[in-house]
Amino acid sequence: MKKIFAILTGVVIIFSFFVYDVCNIKEEKYEKTKQVNLESKELFEDYYNKANELLNTMTIDEKITQLFLVRVPDNSLEEVKKYQFGGYILFGKDTKNLTKDELKNKIASWQNVSKIPLLIAVDEEGGTVVRISNNKNLRETKFKSSQELYNEGGFDLIKEDTKEKNNLLYELGINVNLAPVADVSTNPDDYMYKRSFGKDYTKTKEYIKTVIRASKDTNVSNVLKHFPGYGNNVDTHTGVAIDNRTLDEFRNNDFVPFIQGINDGAEAILVSHNIIENIENVPASLSKNVHNILKNELKFSGVIMTDDLAMSGITKNITESPSVMALKAGNDLIIITDYLTGINDIKNSLNNNEINEDLINKAVLKIIAWKYYKGLIK
Repeated sequence: MKKIFAILTGVVIIFSFFVYDVCNIKEEKYEKTKQVNLESKELFEDYYNKANELLNTMTIDEKITQLFLVRVPDNSLEEVKKYQFGGYILFGKDTKNLTKDELKNKIASWQNVSKIPLLIAVDEEGGTVVRISNNKNLRETKFKSSQELYNEGGFDLIKEDTKEKNNLLYELGINVNLAPVADVSTNPDDYMYKRSFGKDYTKTKEYIKTVIRASKDTNVSNVLKHFPGYGNNVDTHTGVAIDNRTLDEFRNNDFVPFIQGINDGAEAILVSHNIIENIENVPASLSKNVHNILKNELKFSGVIMTDDLAMSGITKNITESPSVMALKAGNDLIIITDYLTGINDIKNSLNNNEINEDLINKAVLKIIAWKYYKGLIK
């Protein structure tokens, strides 16, 4: 009897563990299902109807020019009035020696002639890349790099810095900051090291979370860059960068901070010109495969933009129209210097049936929905 009792007791215990495991499996599956359902809603989805109504009132020329975030030309007021760009991106020459009021008035003059409010963007990373705080009229001292901030005050200081920076930009009329740098770099010899957080992906992930969450308390959007991760590659401003790492290496390292930013509501991601050989043998900014990974695997539904197409990573490597390639790859917004060529290339491709208007509409819809989401369009 004792043996029988012991056997029965053992069976009961084993069965209890089995039931517990099954319940846990069911609960785990339910949690995963809930997460997938939550992720299925696109970031700007609530504004697509309004954006579509506005889109339907636009001419094809207005749609095409809305695709471009343009490096500010010398005759900036006349050009934005004529072409109705999606936005302007400011560099040091555009802010040099200006007072706050002068810069505000300059930006306001652009907005006043724009049928659809402009995205006004800037690279204000802190440290070596500052387009606003390099002017003492706009801020007495330059914004510090993420590494300096962390060493002085940890993530709390980074949070404060993000809010102060964004509030200053907004005061000046700037609504998009092309930062933070989400690239993972731990080697001081890397080109991107000084601009990066300078730590491994776990710490970089926390840095990105801090910046994006802090930005949500401001009126300025922060843009993650440079997807899919810069690594130890050379400067694409001056040369062609070829990365031979495997896709799994990116997944296990470089993607992690971007995924964190996406989960925290990052509204835009900038794609680099690095050639990731094991994904596709063209610059990432022009790669359909890279954009498919970003949209389908990482579930990013915000605005995707190229790095500046005037950089050597494009001009020394691409013989086709980079603007057309960028649109076909899956970008919504194209950063450009030579906007006349970009506009004409897209027009010609449309006329030659290389692309169709639906492709343009899809990108412009996302841009306009973002502008509604940001409160630029009321």
